[in-house]
Amino acid sequence: MRSLATRLLRTERRLATRKSEPTLLYCDPVFFAHQRLGFDPDEWQEKVLQSESKRLLLNCCRQSGKSTTTAALALHVALYTPQALVLLVSPSLRQSAELFRKVQGFLSALPVRPARVEDNKLSLQLRNGSRIVSLPSTEATIRGFSGASLIIEDEAARVTDELFYALRPMLAVNNGRHILMSTPWGRRGHFFEAWENGGPGWTRIKITAHQCPRIPASFLAEEQRSMPKLWFDSEYNCEFTEVDGTVFRYDDLLVALSADVEPVKLGGVAA
Repeated sequence: MRSLATRLLRTERRLATRKSEPTLLYCDPVFFAHQRLGFDPDEWQEKVLQSESKRLLLNCCRQSGKSTTTAALALHVALYTPQALVLLVSPSLRQSAELFRKVQGFLSALPVRPARVEDNKLSLQLRNGSRIVSLPSTEATIRGFSGASLIIEDEAARVTDELFYALRPMLAVNNGRHILMSTPWGRRGHFFEAWENGGPGWTRIKITAHQCPRIPASFLAEEQRSMPKLWFDSEYNCEFTEVDGTVFRYDDLLVALSADVEPVKLGGVAA
């Protein structure tokens, strides 16, 4: 791994063509993470922080640091984009609140804390008008939000498709960013479809447990011995395994499909 000094030097050189004011240096999210938050990101985490992609898929193992990375990004967007709306979405309000607590932890780590108009267990608003809000997973309760700058969908493989499709229009006006992060949970749902069939509009990053320096090889060896292969491949190898209990494999169903077969007509009506 590269040293922290090397990465900071690279960041400073990249920004040298702009201006030298310290405030502009902190506009770079990697520099901000290092210098303001005390967060030393892995190389893949730097790519997430620096990414300009509007659609980002993080297929990462448990404990890889995806929540920490996106929490830092959420705070950076709120601080340096006035009037920004950042939404944190998970399968449950409790999970959204956990991600929000990471944001609050980073906020508390700042040497000088920004003025806040609102700050509670589920949302905060800064003096610059930016808001960070954690939301439940109910599609009917999130429709009042619009003009989102960033939507972070945690455990996206377990978020309902209805909620995913209700979130997308919120990005239209501000041309906002949408990040889906999760470990896989079968070959189904919008997270799998975006990863498998979403096309070039999505930027994909995959980090397995073997690529995470904080997970010991001895722990993985023990997990592999004690867990069913489907679970291990999903949780640690980030593979979209077959859903447990399914009758037909996903790939077999795709092979069976054909556009050349005429539809069956029942009583003159195509079935």
